Amino acid sequence: MTKAPRFGLRWRVVVLLACGITANYLARSSLAVVAPVLHRELGITIREYSYVVAGFQGAYTLVQPAVGLVLDHLGLRIGFTIFAVLWSLANMLHALAGGWEGLMACRILLGASEAAIFPAGLKAVREWFPGQERSVATGWFNIGSSVGAMLAQPLVVWCILIQGWQTAFIVTGAIGLAWAGAWFWLYRTPAEHSSLSAAEFDYIRAGQEQPTAGKPSIRSILIRPNFLGLAIARFFAEPAWQTFSFWIPLYLSTVKHMNLYQIAAFAWLPFLAADLGAVVGGYLAPLFMRWGRVSLLNSRKWVAVCGTALMIGPASIGLTTGAVEAVALFCVGGFAHQMLSGALFTASSDLFDDHEVATACGLIGTVGFSGGLIFSLMIGKFAPVIGYNPLFLCLLLFDVVGVSTMCLLVRPRSAVAPSWVAEQSRLNPSCPD
Repeated sequence: MTKAPRFGLRWRVVVLLACGITANYLARSSLAVVAPVLHRELGITIREYSYVVAGFQGAYTLVQPAVGLVLDHLGLRIGFTIFAVLWSLANMLHALAGGWEGLMACRILLGASEAAIFPAGLKAVREWFPGQERSVATGWFNIGSSVGAMLAQPLVVWCILIQGWQTAFIVTGAIGLAWAGAWFWLYRTPAEHSSLSAAEFDYIRAGQEQPTAGKPSIRSILIRPNFLGLAIARFFAEPAWQTFSFWIPLYLSTVKHMNLYQIAAFAWLPFLAADLGAVVGGYLAPLFMRWGRVSLLNSRKWVAVCGTALMIGPASIGLTTGAVEAVALFCVGGFAHQMLSGALFTASSDLFDDHEVATACGLIGTVGFSGGLIFSLMIGKFAPVIGYNPLFLCLLLFDVVGVSTMCLLVRPRSAVAPSWVAEQSRLNPSCPD
């Protein structure tokens, strides 16, 4: 077996990806931090805020398959740069909004362009990493989502206090534009990168599935049991992260009566915990393989099960009386969810071929984000009536259903049904299983 080069170029790609996801989530999370100010200054109600959030989620949900196709056809260097520029400009437009309708229009543009982030990230991991390292690589680049959400708390509050809420959107958008330039300048595939050593190239290729060529087939992807299992799991897992990303500051403000300074001091902690969950989950998978003698795919399932078990934390928020205890349980939830989502993301990069992985991840993301969209609308409708606590309990129940479905339906590629193999060969003869 080819020896792994230490601190190789592939890990620099992970750093670049993590910075991009951080910029993406800075833009995405700015609205959540600004929400208490908008509630006061623009008179936006909880229900209207749920419509604004749903605008982002609806656009993100619908365009992910198209985004994946664009990335698979144009490649990551050009395709990802285009989407990063678009999401940065869309975020800056938020500063012009004068009410919830204008904010919703801006969020729709933001959601449509930000939908590229995980299909692109998983395609890059598929290109640059052998199978045994993908969970670790995914865990490290996935910390960008929680780092961005975490940094948004103090950065946006600082912008509000210094120059007003409009400045927050301009600053976070400008950070995205800077990263887009860096990505276009630095990113290449392993075969194109002049700085990649022959030893590292051989190591990457030795641990990857047989490369395939051809055009991605949406029908071929949709009929696979593995797609169904991962898509259902994402559908039930996504409401948790959407709740943490968009509703924590508003919940702490309206229910726990925290002021803006207290929110800036505490609301970033669940995202720090999420960083730890992403990294720990990434390293757990190879440990399960080494100590438990389980397969690559089963190691992903065990990580997902562990994450689900820890979701009892946010489910118990209704038992707390103080704001600090609620934040602590949100921290447990952030840690748990990023373990779970990292396992689902990595399984997606394992189970689909190079030429189709971004398309498959986009389709899975569409199903997953539709779950987050529906749940955000439920929060807007039911939180003013029954409170948040029953809704937080639902997050645990959803993950139990989703991960159980994943464990039942998702199988190694060699174990797929013969009928699917025949259909795949008919649709795309050049791409053997």
